[in-house]
Amino acid sequence: MGSHLSKQVERRKTIHTEKKTLTDLKTSGEEYPGSEYHPPDRKNWMKDLNPDKTHINQIVWPGTHDSATNKIGVPLITRPFAQCQSLSIYHQLVKGTRLLDIRVQQDRRVCHGILVTYSVDVVVKDVKRFLSETEHEIIILEIRTEFGHEDPPEFEKYLEENLGEFLIHQDDNVFGKTVAELLPRRIICVWKPRKSAQPKAGSILWSAGYLKDNWINTDLPSTKFDGNLKHLSEQAPVTGRKYFYRVENTVTPVADNPVLCVKPVTRRIHGYARLFIAQCFQKGFADRIQVFSTDFIDDDFVDACVGLTYARVEGKT
Repeated sequence: MGSHLSKQVERRKTIHTEKKTLTDLKTSGEEYPGSEYHPPDRKNWMKDLNPDKTHINQIVWPGTHDSATNKIGVPLITRPFAQCQSLSIYHQLVKGTRLLDIRVQQDRRVCHGILVTYSVDVVVKDVKRFLSETEHEIIILEIRTEFGHEDPPEFEKYLEENLGEFLIHQDDNVFGKTVAELLPRRIICVWKPRKSAQPKAGSILWSAGYLKDNWINTDLPSTKFDGNLKHLSEQAPVTGRKYFYRVENTVTPVADNPVLCVKPVTRRIHGYARLFIAQCFQKGFADRIQVFSTDFIDDDFVDACVGLTYARVEGKT
């Protein structure tokens, strides 16, 4: 008992030290090309940046982590341990989110670990509602079978039947095209089954290799921040890649820590998105930033991503 208590005391000291490290780093500045830009209409921010000028590989995609968890589990009981977003899929898209991370189980219900929520039909309905209200916004829709679960049967067919008219075919040339050149198709759908076959080359769906990341499972904010910088620095510039690379501005509850609810843990890093982008510029690899995701997405996170996109499109980087 005594050793466990001592370990927890040391853990809290480490967390405090790492939070202070990031706070102190803020004194180096959070400005970067485009940081002053705020989209006049987050719902239509791609349209406002000019679809004829905006190339897919110039976009910094604001993403959400575990996107469809706003109603997961039982309120006040299990939900705090798995909820990573408070907004519906539709309202995330309206706020400016352009990459969605959806986890499913065998019966097509969305899940996060062992906790479940609504059917993926709800996600599809929200996405289609958003697309019906906009004309120029492109979405990356990542759907994967959650770890420890079986693939939903005939799911590729389900996606094609429900989203087929909007789907952008798997094609390496997409990365160099403008938003306008892809329209009227609007969704890059990355399907990541666990056991079923991956979508084939040229398919209407995109395979797992087109959306990569280096997941760092930690609740320590500076450790995650530095790890993200390291892994991003090892990528090629966006203009030389034929895949999307994601950085997640999140930290995760871990089993040996008394704080297991998502929100208080992820807040340790949540406010440092602009600092991360600024550090990428200072270290010379801001040209690698592409997909940037967060828990509990807010206006400032979206603006941080859109601002850098604006600077790239206008040749200010």
